[in-house]
Amino acid sequence: MTKAATPTLQSDTPEARVTHWHFPPGSATGHHRHEFDYVVVPLTDGVLTAVTASGRIENRLAAGKSYFRKAGVEHDIVNEAETDFAFVEVEIKR
Repeated sequence: MTKAATPTLQSDTPEARVTHWHFPPGSATGHHRHEFDYVVVPLTDGVLTAVTASGRIENRLAAGKSYFRKAGVEHDIVNEAETDFAFVEVEIKR
């Protein structure tokens, strides 16, 4: 059974929601759909796997190298590595 990744809400205002995500080895977010555009800021280097309806995609991430995605993304994010991973997610509310 996959462990749940740990979200820690840092800020939630009418403009944005900021969440710190911690992924121990073998953990996952669970399948979800993003209702807002969002930015991810990796805090560590590593690989996370996105599980989508189309299949599995390994994403190599680097600390401090942020990326943006539009609302509507559906996936489960899984840490299949043997080390912890963490990122900050900033959801941009409309």
